[in-house]
Amino acid sequence: MTQLSHNAQATAQMLATHDAWLALKAAASDFQSLQSKDGSLAEAAMQPRASGLIAIIVDAIDELLPHFAHDANYLQALIADLKKWEAHGFGTPDFLDALLEFQPQSQREDGLLHLVLFPMYTQNGSTNRHLEAVLVQVIWPDFIAQLEAGSYSNALFVPLRFIDFTAGYDTNSAVLFPESVAIRETPSFTWGAIFQDREAARFRKVLKEAAAITNLQLPADAAQLLTDQQLTEETFIMWDLIHDRTHMRGDLPFDPFMIKQRMPFFLYSLEELRCDLTAFRESMKIAADPASDAEAAHTAKLVQYAVIFDRIFRFAITGSRVRNYDGLGGQLLFAWMHQHHVLHWTDTKLSIDWDQVPEVVAALGDAIDELYWKSIDRPKLAHWLAAYELVSATVTPNPASVWAKGPEALPLTAPLREITDQVLDDEFPLSMFYEALNKKMAAVIESTRGMTGATSI
Repeated sequence: MTQLSHNAQATAQMLATHDAWLALKAAASDFQSLQSKDGSLAEAAMQPRASGLIAIIVDAIDELLPHFAHDANYLQALIADLKKWEAHGFGTPDFLDALLEFQPQSQREDGLLHLVLFPMYTQNGSTNRHLEAVLVQVIWPDFIAQLEAGSYSNALFVPLRFIDFTAGYDTNSAVLFPESVAIRETPSFTWGAIFQDREAARFRKVLKEAAAITNLQLPADAAQLLTDQQLTEETFIMWDLIHDRTHMRGDLPFDPFMIKQRMPFFLYSLEELRCDLTAFRESMKIAADPASDAEAAHTAKLVQYAVIFDRIFRFAITGSRVRNYDGLGGQLLFAWMHQHHVLHWTDTKLSIDWDQVPEVVAALGDAIDELYWKSIDRPKLAHWLAAYELVSATVTPNPASVWAKGPEALPLTAPLREITDQVLDDEFPLSMFYEALNKKMAAVIESTRGMTGATSI
């Protein structure tokens, strides 16, 4: 594994306790209490207090600037946007100018630090566009750089580690996306960041507990993930590097940014699972290729374990049952493996036939790919029905489902919105296995809220 330099670690620790950072963090946190949902001041009378907090933030940024020379243009634009916001009475914020100057994808250097401050919402966290601040560090191992420079190019992908953050990130949010920032117009977004330390830390905690509850004997190489945070971070970086780029690749019968559309949630399940299973299959290739770098080959095998364990243990029972597309993806993978006889729940013990798993899991990825390929020639509704058939052939639908009764039960001549509305919030309820597992795992999963690599087991 690539070892982060002592200087980079020391600098991160120093900045996390720097008086200027702590003052900025406290001021931004206080400012949040003055804001309405869209980021503007909730009351005009709060403006003097808001101006005082912005002055503290600007002074702190000025003091911290020497530590972030690589982000000087961004931080100077940030100060200008803060002052412009104040001059306009703290109405709906617009930080487009600063956002355009922040280009972390052009500085993927292992250990590099960024100070990020924007009025923004945090996905899987706060839906308010409040002022949030994060102190972050880039994770960019040499073998990942080589993969990205070769067959797995992804110029937008930025893997990060939390150093410190305000309340919006003391949540389940593990992404930093420019789309979440308050801006006056939508530019072409050039980067997307994922907090790999959070993903790795909560995975390790959930896997450890789930393995104990289900009496699952982990293979020796998979067991490494329980004891090594850095190795797990690098495993998730490889997984996300390939997953992220897959949304724009393949036989796509729809806009790849399908989250902007209104469609049945099981279609989102299949898209996210398609990307994960592409990462799984590509990792199989990397692990088997004699020309692969030894570190890449070893990590590629761990990616396969991570995809399976995160999907079947964490994804399946995390979040509400209201259109939980990631949850359904986990249920589908578990049921597919069980029904293809490589996953067994017998005598209250979970076991997996690892030598047969790659072929079976790859077959599910192939089935989704075939669905997509065929659907290029299908009308949208026909694609929806075919997708439902694929999912419902493995995961049992809700007995109250209209969709489960077949096309003849649906208002096929009605607008697509009405057909989508026939999908139940919990169209595919948890199985008895997952109901039991959820009762034992719910507290553990909830305890991962706000977790980082520094607070991992």
